Amino acid sequence: MERVCLRRCNFTGIMALLQIILGIFVILISIASLHRFYSVGYFLHSTDGDSCQRFHTINDGYADFDLKALNDRVDEVLIRLSELQDKLESTIQKMDKDSKGRSAAKNITRTEFRMFLEEEVIQPLYSAHVALRLIRIPQADAVRAPGSPMEDPLINFFTVEETRKYITGKGNRNGKASVYGTNKTYNTIGHACVLMRKELEEYMNYDIGSYCKDDWNVAQKLMLGGCDPLPRRRCLARASRLYQRPLPINESLWTTPDDRNVRWSNYNCRDFKCLSSRNPRRGFSKCAGCFELQKEKLKWVTNTSLADFLIGDVLAAKPGEIRIGLDVSIGTGSFAARMRERNVTIVSTALNVGAPFGEMIALRGLIPLYATLNQRLPFFDNTLDLIHTSVFLDGWIDLQLLDLVLFDWDRVLRPGGLLWVDKFFCNRQDLDDYMYMFLQFRYKKHKWVVSFKSKDEVYLSALLEKPPRSL
Repeated sequence: MERVCLRRCNFTGIMALLQIILGIFVILISIASLHRFYSVGYFLHSTDGDSCQRFHTINDGYADFDLKALNDRVDEVLIRLSELQDKLESTIQKMDKDSKGRSAAKNITRTEFRMFLEEEVIQPLYSAHVALRLIRIPQADAVRAPGSPMEDPLINFFTVEETRKYITGKGNRNGKASVYGTNKTYNTIGHACVLMRKELEEYMNYDIGSYCKDDWNVAQKLMLGGCDPLPRRRCLARASRLYQRPLPINESLWTTPDDRNVRWSNYNCRDFKCLSSRNPRRGFSKCAGCFELQKEKLKWVTNTSLADFLIGDVLAAKPGEIRIGLDVSIGTGSFAARMRERNVTIVSTALNVGAPFGEMIALRGLIPLYATLNQRLPFFDNTLDLIHTSVFLDGWIDLQLLDLVLFDWDRVLRPGGLLWVDKFFCNRQDLDDYMYMFLQFRYKKHKWVVSFKSKDEVYLSALLEKPPRSL
């Protein structure tokens, strides 16, 4: 009994000592924070006698230093320490209660005590320590040495270490200039990432060198929210455990892929059969019959209305000139498959909105481009022969956004290249606005058809040729 009591007393003494150390640690953090602010000149008064003037700010290259983000980081450290102190106090109170009740069955072993220290004390302390160490304060102009580097933007906004490492500028080795003539390389993230900090921190919180979490849906949510391009990660992408060899190209174009080659965990369906247009629970609404390849085979080789253009007629407008292009649509690659049969290489944009569109395109032996409407196309100026769009921009898109998209398409389309607008639909009252958006570039009209979709909606199909603009 004396041994048990001694063990409890020792443990209680250790817990009390930890509380004292924690309190001292909080005081040191406060002093260190004030010292760091003072050392960089934030509390220096101006020389013009106005002692109540503002803190020093950065006027050269980093005027938007975010003091609020810095304050948030310090608050987070203090909150972590406060939570740890509360946890230690509650543990001591529980042990005192157990001690009074002489509950011998609840004696803590050395192993349990070690696990408690590692998981409940050391890890939170280390996390708080790292968060504090990672805080960066740029020096004021009056203090910073000439030529010294500026602090990286948003460096104090994010707390997960891997995110901070990613956005920190990477200086070249030995001071040499890069192939682009720069001395530092910045990995980029979209500025909207600051509005989705929780999701981005979740996405970047992983074990380096281990397998990534099955979180592609989190990544896509970030992309669609404007956090695009996403940071690269140093973990191994997951694949289906039952992945099978893909079919040869002469069979794969019009054959439904093997279900085992897709990770279905984040979809409503668990196989391709479930994605039938007859299934109301398939998980998506746009392009309802895209996964039914026998129906897809009829597209662009037969027409049911004036707004349906045939591939043969489109290629005949520029015989022998259409070799590479881009399909900006919602689909499973059927347009690219048809063009491949005509020896034309098409890259298809694809997002997995409710179904594995990207995987389907790749398993058919075609090229998916996992990209959103938010970003600039990753092609150089005047390089593509053809841009095709269908079931994508239809009537919902803001005119200014459409303007930006069309100017980017014009940038990558070569002189003499074709823009194929395939059954764009909108409300009749909006038709004039959308027609102007397409006509403003003064492309040559090879085909231009407006037809009724319903009483209040119309289709617009057009085949337009970019004019030469030699300056």
